This record gives sequence, C-alpha cells and structure tokens, in this order.
Amino acid sequence: MPDSACPPSAAAAASLSATAAPYCGRFAPSPTGPLHAGSLVAALASWLDARAHGGTWLVRIEDIDPPRCQPGADQYILQQLAQCGLHPDAPPVWQSQRQAHYAAALEQLRHSDLAYPCGCGRRDLEAAWAAQGVVHVRHVERPYPGTCRHGLHGKPARSWRFRLDEYVRDWPARQAAGATPAGFVLEDGCLQWQDRRLGPQTQRPVEAVGDFILQRADGLYAYQLAVVVDDALQGITHVVRGEDLTDNTPRQMLLQHALGVPTPAYLHTPLVLMPDGEKLSKQHGATPLDLSDPLFALYQAASVLGLPPVESPATIPDALHTWVLNWQGFYNAARDRYSSYPRCT
Repeated sequence: MPDSACPPSAAAAASLSATAAPYCGRFAPSPTGPLHAGSLVAALASWLDARAHGGTWLVRIEDIDPPRCQPGADQYILQQLAQCGLHPDAPPVWQSQRQAHYAAALEQLRHSDLAYPCGCGRRDLEAAWAAQGVVHVRHVERPYPGTCRHGLHGKPARSWRFRLDEYVRDWPARQAAGATPAGFVLEDGCLQWQDRRLGPQTQRPVEAVGDFILQRADGLYAYQLAVVVDDALQGITHVVRGEDLTDNTPRQMLLQHALGVPTPAYLHTPLVLMPDGEKLSKQHGATPLDLSDPLFALYQAASVLGLPPVESPATIPDALHTWVLNWQGFYNAARDRYSSYPRCT
C-alpha cells in the first residue's frame, strides 16, 4: 500500500526526496488520549486548508512514543474525526510501522557525518548546564551543552544527535558549494522563515536548542526526525498545526535541508487556552472532546480560527462548505502585512 494519495516518485522516496507536487496536507495526532477542543482546532484548520486549495488531506497517527500511547486511542481519534465530517483522502498511516524509514534517514545523516553518538544522561546534562551557568526557565528549552560533540570521552553511547551547531556554522560554505536550495534564510546564525498566519519568524537555533536528539537512549526515534521523514515520504507540501509547535520549525527545516528533502509551507494556528493562560492539553487535564453535538464542537473550533458563524439551521457538510469558501485568503494575509523580519534575539 502506498504511503498516501500524494506520494513522491519511487526514486524520490528511495532517497527521502520528493518532487514538486499538488497541495498535500496532513493532521498528525498523537494517540495519548482522545481529541480535545484544541486538537479539533488543528484538525479542522488543516482539513479546511487542504479543501480550500483543492488538495489532498491525510491523517498520520504519531505513535512514535509507545509508552505514552493509550490502547485504542488511535481508533477513537479516527472515529471522532469521522463524526465531525473530517475524512482523510487515503488510509491513515502509523509511525510505529515506519521504523525502517527512520533508520535509513539516521544512517544517511551518520554517513554524512551530520549525526553523532551522545553518552549524556540527565545528570550529565544538568552538571554541564550548571557549569555553563544555564538555569532552567519554565517552558524554555535549554540548548544541548555540547558535551559529546567531539567524542564520548569514555562514556557508552546512549543516543544520537544532529550536528546542528556545525551545520549552522558551515552554512555559508554549504551554500557556496551548491547545496540544496533552502526554503528559509540563514544569516549569522539567525534562521528566518515565513509563517502563513504569524508572518515573518526568526530563531537562533544553536542558542535555542543546539544539537538535538534524533534517536533516544531507549532506542525510540525522536519526533523531529520522524516528522521530517514522514512529511517527505508522504509528499506533504503544507503543514498546518498548533502555534505551540512554531519553535520546532527551524530545526525541522535544517533537518529537511540536511536530508535533501523539500521544506513545506507552514501555518501555525491559534491555541485553545485554559483560564490560567496555559495551553489546553492532555498533560494539563484537557477533557475529551464532547461530540454529543458534533456541529456545536465544530462551531467552537471555527470560532477559535476566527471563522464567521454559519446561518442555522445547518448540517455539518453545510458548515464545512461555508468555511472552506471563507478560508481561501483568510490565512494568507500575514505574508503581506510585514516588510521585514523581527529582530533575531
């Protein structure tokens, strides 16, 4: 069975590369529990964007971390999507069945000397951060301190990391040598890209995250590697997902470039927040989506996206059709509202 309704060519798939293709989007939930109000916003936005572009919409179950997954949650999520009229255009795929693809990508990076083994445990990292004066700030990721960047120093290998620090440092030489064109700008360590809703974005990935994990100490492949590989092999051209994942985008773009695969267009949607301002999430006790009235649940999700109400009485197909018509151009204005990128700090 092919990966999707919009797969790249066989030759491209073999090298984790995809040719230019018609619009192909995806919704990629983690089966750590049922969908909640926040995840329906992301699902609806990605479906609407695909339909507004006359494209293909796929569903990928991101069960890359089995210990966190709930038995049966994947099927329940698919049922919830169906209740809301959000049907994928091809059978869903499961990341747990795609380990060979991730292994091949990691081997490609190792062969190019863009991945290296790391022997650091949590205690090692905490000691290195303390020595560097790096303190923990809530909700802020501390960059890898580079402990094993130049060798394991007698420690056994535990995980594999991407040579982000070196990749960014050598960027001018890579571009001068005719490397794959990038879907972003990287100057003096500052990566700049366009988000279709948020407009121009910047990040210094070395300072923000450093050499990130590709394969964990428990042998599981990291989300960053899996999502890049799957988006490439499924021919994903447009990624629509929650705003909380915006800071993941630069490292995924750099990994895409290192693997020689295309960079999709990105649109990060508004989040559903709890009364205390925290993102609504399963980790914060978000309750499962109440689908006793699926149309009402869709109305609430559409409201978060800024879409106008639909005249009642209406059916789910009526509402979805109206929002598809509203969508075209609705989330494309941010690109034209800015003439420059924000300061890269």
